[in-house]
Amino acid sequence: MTSNTFNGHNQNKTPFIGKQLIPDSETLETVTAEATVVTPEIEKEKEVPPKRKRPTGLILAALGVSAIAAGGFGYNYWQYASTHQETDNATVAGNIHQVSSRIPGTISEVLVNDNQLVQPGQLLVKLDPRDYESKVQQAAAALENARGQAQAAQANIALSSETTTGKTTQAQGDVSGAVAAISTAQAAVQEAQAGIPAAQAQVRLAEAGIPAAQAQVAQTNANLEKAQADYNRYNQLYKSGAIARQQLDTAKAAYDVATAQKNAAIQGVEQAQAKLASARVGVAQAQSQLAQAQENVVNAQAKLAASRGGLQQATAGGQDTTVKRSQYEAAKAAIAQSEASLKDAQLQLSYANVTAPSAGRVGRKNAEVGNRVQSGTPLMAIVDNQYWVIANFKETQLEKMRPGEPVEIKLDSFPHHTFVGRVDSISPASGAQFALLPPDNATGNFTKVVQRIPVKVVFDQKSIQGYESRITPGMSAEVAVEVK
Repeated sequence: MTSNTFNGHNQNKTPFIGKQLIPDSETLETVTAEATVVTPEIEKEKEVPPKRKRPTGLILAALGVSAIAAGGFGYNYWQYASTHQETDNATVAGNIHQVSSRIPGTISEVLVNDNQLVQPGQLLVKLDPRDYESKVQQAAAALENARGQAQAAQANIALSSETTTGKTTQAQGDVSGAVAAISTAQAAVQEAQAGIPAAQAQVRLAEAGIPAAQAQVAQTNANLEKAQADYNRYNQLYKSGAIARQQLDTAKAAYDVATAQKNAAIQGVEQAQAKLASARVGVAQAQSQLAQAQENVVNAQAKLAASRGGLQQATAGGQDTTVKRSQYEAAKAAIAQSEASLKDAQLQLSYANVTAPSAGRVGRKNAEVGNRVQSGTPLMAIVDNQYWVIANFKETQLEKMRPGEPVEIKLDSFPHHTFVGRVDSISPASGAQFALLPPDNATGNFTKVVQRIPVKVVFDQKSIQGYESRITPGMSAEVAVEVK
């Protein structure tokens, strides 16, 4: 058990516990020495070794004083321990503002050094601005172009109003011409429709002649076969000497006549088929003429509709003017968009100057001239003067701890100075729960371990006066919370 409030540190000093002074070891030794003064007779008696003397009254008095002092010290320590919770598992924390580039670029100038004190808005780093200056110029040119288009759209409004009358006259002429074309095309349709029945009659006549020609072919073919058979028979008889040469020549002539008749019949069939094909071509031509005439009617009607549409468009000159005004409004919107693009380019250019987000001191400076950085690349950190302590108390120490309770703070860097503060808040979870791999007590063998709960302790600003620039985040601390 320690005799001070900070786990055995500075044991040679007399701590203040409960506003009562606890004597240190030198005071107890002085009291004991004064209480144990002996006389010369007692010294002589002490030289006699055989017989042992009993303690005198002064020795008993000294022992009594020592017992009273030890009891007082123990009581005071018990009283202090019952109203305070201590831990040396504590560190100083603070706001560390990471300074990074918001745009990619090349560092052209670094204006601060390590540990330098800076003010809010102070220029820290400059990036090469030439690329972003070019973008600003491009955005400005786009804005001028949009303004020119707006002026042209505004001029088109007046031009549209002036050309309405001319377009109306032209459209009326187109309507008249389309009506005349429709009449001509309809007459051609009637003529083509009249020619189709005559062509179809020729087809039917040609189709009727084909069967007769085919029958003639069949008849001549039969006669040819008979004449060929007779000729072959007479030829055999002639060779055997059974008939005269005249009979063979007669059969040969009959065979030649049958052959010629067959060829003539075949030609008659071909002529009938050609006549049918010609008649069908005539029908197709008549139908094509009819289709062409009908298409001409449709085209003329479409032209009439287009002409009427043109007339309506020309007549509705006010609507065209409205359209031109809409285009002018769109051009004005393009101007607004170009202005926004210009502002964005100017904003990106302003990011080439990296400034301090708050007052504080520069730390972890990584920026060097010539470095190529990307958006979000850390350049340095700014540590401000707002500090607090994160004290990790055992869960068994939090029973009576509440926000607002007074705290005594000892920093290892300043062991001879005691800071004061108060409990600000208690963490909603233990440090283990915020770890990358939280423990899972439902698996394996369970061993109960006392958990640590982070407690935020804020400094009293008066107690850190003169130490603002000397206290840094990460310092080790010891805290004692006075609990109710």
